[in-house]
Amino acid sequence: MHADNRLTLLDGGMGQELRKRSQRPASPLWSAQVMMDEPELVVAAHRAFVAAGADIITTNDYVVTPQRLARDGDPQWFTPLHKAALQAAQAVRTESERPIRIAGCLPPLVASYHADQVPDDATCLRDYARLVDAKADGVDLLIAETMSLTREAVAATRAGKQSGLPMWVALTVDDHNGGQLRSGEYLADAAQAVVDAGADAVLINCSAPEAVTTAMPILARLGVPFGGYANGFEAAAELKPGGTVDGLKARESMTPERYADHVQHWIDAGATLIGGCCEIGPQHINALYRRFVE
Repeated sequence: MHADNRLTLLDGGMGQELRKRSQRPASPLWSAQVMMDEPELVVAAHRAFVAAGADIITTNDYVVTPQRLARDGDPQWFTPLHKAALQAAQAVRTESERPIRIAGCLPPLVASYHADQVPDDATCLRDYARLVDAKADGVDLLIAETMSLTREAVAATRAGKQSGLPMWVALTVDDHNGGQLRSGEYLADAAQAVVDAGADAVLINCSAPEAVTTAMPILARLGVPFGGYANGFEAAAELKPGGTVDGLKARESMTPERYADHVQHWIDAGATLIGGCCEIGPQHINALYRRFVE
């Protein structure tokens, strides 16, 4: 572990938590749609993760990119949806009796898991700068999530560093080979590239827990804080661009205690930043809190 030996607990998967709380059908812009139709559910989900023990909650704007809005919604929703996401997170931070930090999400611009969909470098830099500008004044740090291609991760890192906020990068690795990104690039090279671009911490997210375990010793060599937050899907990479998570199957065996067993391996490798991604809910986060923090 790092010098202070203290774990930081992130929240879990907002999108799937909102699916469980809503009676409405899923859509490609699912989590954003909820902010328009049922904003109280977003506040309730953030509140549940804080009650479970999370130190950091991430803004619910994963799908609010220029490319996704143009494909699945309306580009004019960009500003109001980012504002709504900030307001929901800030409301929960304000009411909390303990310090809570808000992480501003910098997601894949076009699609999760599909490196071949990443725009050119100039577009990445332009649009990540726009995402940073939309939220930097209202968050405590920025986190680029589910980065499947090195150059997209580097573009997000460079844009985030311009804000002066701490910049974390979460890469997503092959579920069967935690030593490679979903693009096929070597994790060691990608992780070093984002550190060279200014990343203050590197994590693995939205990958099978077993793959995260494989990745931890690689991140341990970087010299920056590191960690992971895995998903609970059987095969996340099956999600198509513009598709909905209704087509993905959850791992029924991934109970809160079983998830904590996986996280134990990450902590043993030196990870200090832990949490959950899709299908990892407040009960899982509370299991981490009870086993490793309380």
